[in-house]
Amino acid sequence: MSHSIPDHIEAASTLAVIASSNEPLLFLDAALRVIASSTSFCQAFQMDLASLPGKRLSDLGEGEWASPQLASLLGATASGAAEVENYEFDLNRAGQETRHLILNARKLDDGDPDHVRLLLAISDVTLARAEARQKDDLVREKAILLQEVQHRVANSLQIIASVLMQSARKVQSGEAREHLQSAHHRVMSIAAVQRQLAASALGEVALRPYLTQLCESLGASMIRDPRRLSISVHADESAVDARVSVSLGLIVTELVINALKHAFPGRRKGRIVVDYRSESSDWMLSVSDDGIGIPDGAEAPQPGLGTGIVDALSGQFYAKIRIIDTQPGTSICVGYEGLAEVGHPAPRAA
Repeated sequence: MSHSIPDHIEAASTLAVIASSNEPLLFLDAALRVIASSTSFCQAFQMDLASLPGKRLSDLGEGEWASPQLASLLGATASGAAEVENYEFDLNRAGQETRHLILNARKLDDGDPDHVRLLLAISDVTLARAEARQKDDLVREKAILLQEVQHRVANSLQIIASVLMQSARKVQSGEAREHLQSAHHRVMSIAAVQRQLAASALGEVALRPYLTQLCESLGASMIRDPRRLSISVHADESAVDARVSVSLGLIVTELVINALKHAFPGRRKGRIVVDYRSESSDWMLSVSDDGIGIPDGAEAPQPGLGTGIVDALSGQFYAKIRIIDTQPGTSICVGYEGLAEVGHPAPRAA
């Protein structure tokens, strides 16, 4: 023997579920009249629970729910032609701040076309949107402050470089003068790095313009006759994290300074090429010259500060360093194996 649930018992249970919902809910008929509402809806929008049944949606509160567009969407949902899903609705009530709501509506179809019911769920995202805007403002403010710091650091480095150069001109010792000039070149290159980072969008740095500006700065401070020596940059469209770009820039600085100091003795003419290529996870940075090459035996240079800096920075990336005799000149490659040397025809391992 089967037992059916009477309509008035089913309706009472439905109303009880809606009334007890933690989410603001409205139970509407096809004419958008309120059948029932959740207690949470009344608490959220300062309404009397007992006064809502029978009222039209447009008459709730002080008329702030009277939106022709919302009524049209709900009417289409009642007819089965549409559904209201994640509809953004600004609730404007006199004397109160605008509240940003997300509305979702579903038609509850029991098979009786004369018994259409709509369930309207309301989520208040006012606070979440305000917090998101505040977070965005803080991020923008941080970015502006960071760029300002980078500008000031670059300016300070240029002042330090100027002091070093003045000191180099005054000292009598040739060795001391050389050390001061070397320090000046390094400081100037780091200043160029800082200026490039400050000018770029925070996050990723495009390597081609970055390395180009860096090498232009090095050339301006170290090459007295551009007709005799030149530096060029060949790089693909790679972009890297700003922190990675700093390390790569410092590696290039040391290798270029080393080439300018040792590859072209006397007034020998020559060219230095900085190259960067990446493919998937493989990458290769190289600094090549067409100078005299690296001497062997007793004339071989002893590792200095620049070598230590390059070794330490390369170690951060677990990268390998290779020295290639390009005849004429030398190419120093830093990177991961798996990507062939680029820009050096028929290289021969030294």
